[in-house]
Amino acid sequence: MKTGFQKAFPKNYCVFTLFMCFTVFAFAAATWTQQTSGVTSTLRGVAAASDSVGWASGSGATMLRTDDGGTTWVKQTVAEDAAAARLDFRDVDAIDAKTAYALSIGPGPLSRIYKTTDAGATWTLQFKNEDPKGFFDAMSFWDADHGIVIGDSIDNAFQMLITDNGGRTWAKIPASALPPADGTEGAFAGSGTNIAVFGTSHAWVGTNASAKSHVLHTADRGKTWTMADTPIIANASTGIFSLAFKDALHGVAVGGDYRKEKEGVDNAAITSDGGKTWTLVKLSGFRSVVHYVPGTANSLVAVGPQGADQSDDGGKTWTPMTIPAPMTGWHTLSFSPSDKTAFAAGGRGSIAKLEIK
Repeated sequence: MKTGFQKAFPKNYCVFTLFMCFTVFAFAAATWTQQTSGVTSTLRGVAAASDSVGWASGSGATMLRTDDGGTTWVKQTVAEDAAAARLDFRDVDAIDAKTAYALSIGPGPLSRIYKTTDAGATWTLQFKNEDPKGFFDAMSFWDADHGIVIGDSIDNAFQMLITDNGGRTWAKIPASALPPADGTEGAFAGSGTNIAVFGTSHAWVGTNASAKSHVLHTADRGKTWTMADTPIIANASTGIFSLAFKDALHGVAVGGDYRKEKEGVDNAAITSDGGKTWTLVKLSGFRSVVHYVPGTANSLVAVGPQGADQSDDGGKTWTPMTIPAPMTGWHTLSFSPSDKTAFAAGGRGSIAKLEIK
C-alpha cells in the first residue's frame, strides 16, 4: 500500500527529488581551501590531471606543478632563451600525470606551444608563431595526440592550428574551412577555456567582435566549421571568456566585462542544440571560466576574480557560492577528470582547491 507521500508524489518524482537533494547537498558541502603557490605572478592557466597532480601557469614564464594535492607547488623552467622572461603562459592542458602542453600568448614569436612528457622536468618547444600579427589565445585537446589552438583573426581570417600527432607538427586550418572573421575578431586569453571539446571530433570556440559574440563549431575535428551568433554582449572588454559542453548538444558560455567584474549583464547563455542557438541566463558577475562537475548530470561551477556561482540544472539558474575570506575569486579553474576536486588560480599567485563531497 502506498503512503500518503507516495500518492502525492509518484515514484519517479521521488527519485528525481532525492537526486536533486543529493546535488544540493553536494554543493552545500563544497569547500574552498587556500593554497600557497610561492609566486606573485598572475595565474590564468590551470590543469588538474588528478586530485593530487596539477599544473598552474601565468605571467613571467611561470609554471607550477603539484603532486600532493596542492600542499606544495614547485616552480618549473619551461624556456631559457632571451625572451623567456616575457612569456605569459595563459593556458596549460594536462593529458596525464607526466604529460602536459603549455601555451604562451603575445605578439608574434611570444605565442608558443611547449610540451612535457616527464612531469615538467623538461619542456620541448613545439611551435613558435613567426607571423608578427599572430596572437594565440587558448588551446584544448581531445586526447594525447589531437589538439587545437585558437588565435586572434588576421585580415578577416580566423587563425587556428591543429595537431594529430601529439604536437610534433601543428598545421594551420585553411581559411576556406572557416567562416570569415568580423574585422579584428578574436578570443579573450583570460582563462584558457574558450575552446571546449567533446568526444573525438567536436569542438566549440567562443569569439568576440565589435558588436557580437560568436561560437564556432566543428563536428569533424576541424575540417569544416559553422558559426552562430550568441546574445552575450561583446566589445573591447566584454564577451565570451569560457565554454563548456557535457555532450554534443548541451553547453554553456560565460563571460561579461572584465572591467566591471561585479556586474552580470547579458554575460551567460546555454544551448541544447550543439551551439546553433543560445539562450541568455543570469550570472551574478563577470565569470572567466565555467566547468561541468564530473560525476554529476547537470551541475556546473563558474568562477571569476570576484566570485563564483553554481548551477544544478545545466546552467538555467545559478546561485552564488560562498568563498571564505580573504579569498575573493580566481581567473581559471580545472576539475580532476575522475572526481569533484578542482584547482583554481588567479591574481598575485593565488591558488585554491575546491572539494565537493
